[in-house]
Amino acid sequence: MKYVNLGRTGLKVSQLCLGTMNFGQSTDEKEAFRIMDAALDAGVNFFDTANGYGGEKRGHTEEIIGKWFAKGGNRRERVVLATKVYGDMQDPNDGPNSESGLSAYKIRRHLEGSLRRLKTDHIELYQMHHVDLSVSWDELWEVFQSFVQKGTVDYIGSSNFAGWHLTLAQAEAKARNLLGLVSEQHKYSLLCREPELEVLPAAKHHGIGVVAWSPLAGGLLGENALNPQKGSRSAQETNAIEARRPQLERFAALCSDLGETQSNVALAWLLANPAMTAPIIGPRTQEQLVNSLRAVEIVLAEATMVELSNIFPGPGKPAPEAYAW
Repeated sequence: MKYVNLGRTGLKVSQLCLGTMNFGQSTDEKEAFRIMDAALDAGVNFFDTANGYGGEKRGHTEEIIGKWFAKGGNRRERVVLATKVYGDMQDPNDGPNSESGLSAYKIRRHLEGSLRRLKTDHIELYQMHHVDLSVSWDELWEVFQSFVQKGTVDYIGSSNFAGWHLTLAQAEAKARNLLGLVSEQHKYSLLCREPELEVLPAAKHHGIGVVAWSPLAGGLLGENALNPQKGSRSAQETNAIEARRPQLERFAALCSDLGETQSNVALAWLLANPAMTAPIIGPRTQEQLVNSLRAVEIVLAEATMVELSNIFPGPGKPAPEAYAW
């Protein structure tokens, strides 16, 4: 495994981040334990979750991770743990504050819940799952800084923020002599290159590490996209594949020429971006995890990078150069 700094911090994290959204849904507890053991054995030390993960039972994914930590063997000590806050946890005790949002009241309550489910006394990276423009940064930075001062949280991150949200957050943090955001978790892949316009440039400028979610575009960039098992795709997924079939066939042919799988080439393309800290891989099985480890070893030639952009065109330049002249 290879390691990089998380944004401008001194914290080293693996170049692949283990996503756990499937745990408790398509992946049962036993297989989740196997995946986390294998990830740790392979040197993956960066684990991402959210308090809302777990399907119908919000928080169930965190509970599974907490049970795994409780098995001992220095599991907790070896993991850089990231979780998120924002959504409705369906807790009747939240009352009118149950709806999605980021009040100090809700953040405090939901952090306490995450710590309890995860069976830990601290979180390395606590992330806002979405932006909440109805809440002031006075309120947000005050509550987050209180966690940092107590040692309950080491760093604060964001997810699904626009470029201007990142810039505003950093300006407000600087005015308070705070470190501010250290990471932004964002949807980014060969099939979703809009972040190159403003989010990636803003993150790079402010020293915010980018963690890519859905790096395989919901499986469209995976090995089974063109040859799915019978009955494994919904009508919506099938339509998405057919709309992209010429691109996906060119991509599959290129990967075949390289002797690499589509998913690993898609991940390697992300890792070649200097703004990238780590893509999030969300394996449903231990085998899928092991197969993804190859991605950090792949170095794509310049000609390959050009061909990938020909197949999956991006904006070409950041805003406003991409469209203004």
